[in-house]
Amino acid sequence: MEYVIVKWLHILSSTFLFGTGIGSAWYLLFAVISRNVAAIAVVTRIVVMADWIFTGLTMIAQPATGFYLVHLAGFPLHSKWIMWSITLFVIAACCWFPVVWLQMRLRDTAAAAAAEGTPLPPAFWRYFKRWIVLGIPAFFAFLAVFYLMVAKPM
Repeated sequence: MEYVIVKWLHILSSTFLFGTGIGSAWYLLFAVISRNVAAIAVVTRIVVMADWIFTGLTMIAQPATGFYLVHLAGFPLHSKWIMWSITLFVIAACCWFPVVWLQMRLRDTAAAAAAEGTPLPPAFWRYFKRWIVLGIPAFFAFLAVFYLMVAKPM
């Protein structure tokens, strides 16, 4: 029963991790496309909060439950699918840390522009482009990790 509970927690946390990431990216992208500075200020504030609460916690829960599942199931840690899962997770995490920093810059820049009633400054667009560039490999890395979790190719 312990294995089932840990697996359920692992799947649940992966759902929160991926779901929050996709949802946050979707709303932030379309808020920015609208070019409505007030809307962008609100959405970036909420996205930063969601990233810290959901993504931050699940970035801890995923490896913790994953390594424990490997132990409980008796999988060799050096299995290719496990090594690839770890590598891809690390790649996604290395993208996520700067993304959170960029989101905080987007939030602060948009809030200042909204308060002043001015358009978004060039710095906002530089941060936004970097956010997109880092989000793409993180997205595909997590897709691949999902596949590896399900298929466990030997």
